[in-house]
Amino acid sequence: MPVSLEPLDVGVQIPYHFRCPISLELMRDPVIVNTGQTYDRSSIESWVATGNTTCPVTRLPLTDFTFIPNHTLRRLIQDWCVANRSYGVERIPTPKQPADPVTVRLLLSQAASESNPRHARLSALRRLRGLARDSEHNRLVISTYNTRDVLIGILFSESKAYSPELNLEALTILSSFSLSESECVLISLDPDRISYIISLLSHSSIEVRVNSAALLENIIAGTRLPENRAEISNRDEVFERVIGILNYPLTYPRAIKVGIKALFALCLVKQHRHKAVDAGAVEAIINRLPDFEKSDAERALATVELLCRIPEGCAAFASHALTVPLLVKIILKISDRATEYAAGALLSLCTAAERLQREAVATGLLTQLLLLVQSDCTERAKRKAQMLLKLLRDSWPEKCAGNSDSFACSDAVRF
Repeated sequence: MPVSLEPLDVGVQIPYHFRCPISLELMRDPVIVNTGQTYDRSSIESWVATGNTTCPVTRLPLTDFTFIPNHTLRRLIQDWCVANRSYGVERIPTPKQPADPVTVRLLLSQAASESNPRHARLSALRRLRGLARDSEHNRLVISTYNTRDVLIGILFSESKAYSPELNLEALTILSSFSLSESECVLISLDPDRISYIISLLSHSSIEVRVNSAALLENIIAGTRLPENRAEISNRDEVFERVIGILNYPLTYPRAIKVGIKALFALCLVKQHRHKAVDAGAVEAIINRLPDFEKSDAERALATVELLCRIPEGCAAFASHALTVPLLVKIILKISDRATEYAAGALLSLCTAAERLQREAVATGLLTQLLLLVQSDCTERAKRKAQMLLKLLRDSWPEKCAGNSDSFACSDAVRF
């Protein structure tokens, strides 16, 4: 049961003292602040994160930001949930203990010390990985220290203490954090480090491959220098391996998310987009398009538009029987950004081939475009739609041709 449901929805009144004073929802992880008040952990952490330094109820200063779990109240809430199962109330899970700064520093010290036994370092990294996976709060605590420096050092270590297990554990944790620009540049300027990451894209473990792709995407996205990005995207087999991850069965859903992010990042380098086409990006994206979640679908359509800007990409998408029908079908169904990318891709395709103009009209693009120009979508999307309407004028059904003059074409905008 969503904890925000009103009592009338479930036929039971949630006790007032079980509700968080901030969110007014059933508390899942009640914690006590230094003023003695209890709040749900996520709510009070958000309150503090936005710059507030007073207790929301008492307005007294929060002199200590260490929140103490209210185990007694949490158990009472769990008992109440069990007692009201017949109303559809689900028992809240027992929250895991948040990361403690002292523990984090100790684990980092143990993992970084090459004098420690390998199994001790490995154990420390695994505990850090578990904490990082538990919550965003834990990742924030962990990243407060020199965590990324330690992990980068372990990942690319060439010392006598080298161990593949240590490297891969460090990779797993590192892939869950965003790197700073200086860290991205530092890695991207080292050919041996980039080669090592790319080699892991063909590892026998799909988790290792996905973590490597996530780190690679992080590095490309965080590197502003075009020559650094180009150096990475020009590496042998990098496109083939990333597309292999994108094509992995949906039984491992993280593969499709990371795969399209990495592919999009690689395709930002215009001079190497043909490598993506040669590696099978067109087939992979079209086959996966119905499976993407919203943000991934936006990125996939942005990649389609990028690839349609080069002749090889445009020709490859034009030759795929499902390209136009899929783009027409989803042009208004995902988001304003997705609409803009889909319209841009269709504009490139229809400009390149009259056959595709007729196909687009036959699959219902005209109706979609007329709805688009009257919608609240972005101005760029509307301009692309107007350009498409003018381009498709000769392919319109005869009964619509008389009304075509009402949709003037704006000047072309750079996409």
